[in-house]
Amino acid sequence: MILKVCGITNQEDSAAAIAGGATAIGFNFYPRSPRYIQPERAAEINSAPGVRRVGVFVNEDRARVEEIARIASLDVAQLHGDEAPSDYPASIAVWKAARVNEGFDFAQYDHCPAEALLLDAPAAELYGGSGKTFDWHLVSATARRIILAGGLDASNVAQAIALVHPWGVDACSRIESAPGKKDHKKMTEFLQAARAALCS
Repeated sequence: MILKVCGITNQEDSAAAIAGGATAIGFNFYPRSPRYIQPERAAEINSAPGVRRVGVFVNEDRARVEEIARIASLDVAQLHGDEAPSDYPASIAVWKAARVNEGFDFAQYDHCPAEALLLDAPAAELYGGSGKTFDWHLVSATARRIILAGGLDASNVAQAIALVHPWGVDACSRIESAPGKKDHKKMTEFLQAARAALCS
């Protein structure tokens, strides 16, 4: 079960996320993101045993992904660009992000070697998410591990989980006070609601 808080940029938010029950924290290494963090800074942010450290990348060179993974002690590369399996890093797990819209077809990922698919809303050029939800009814039954993202917070995560039955959920902008700064109350409420729904 994955309870992920993405867009971590400081130690205080990391500690609060983990105290609230997060099982994964995300660092955004896409330079155009308002939540971008340098790998060396991410390396200084402590997590906890058993909490997965996830790096968000967009069309990054495989060798660079592996280098950043070493620097920042990542467990997972979350790939949001046009990466093919041949671009996946060999040293860590991969979560492949996909934007869900009308006509979305899981068949295109039938042979995808990623550990999980992270499903998000279309966001034009805003790789990594827009903070908007998508129509969860578009997610048909699939044997793939699904991590649900896109506009989630305490107010809607239980409904989303009930419809999609994902392996995990991922939140970012809806639990912030500003880009890259988490609202600890909203974050904790999201994590509590998500855990209760995933465990029910």
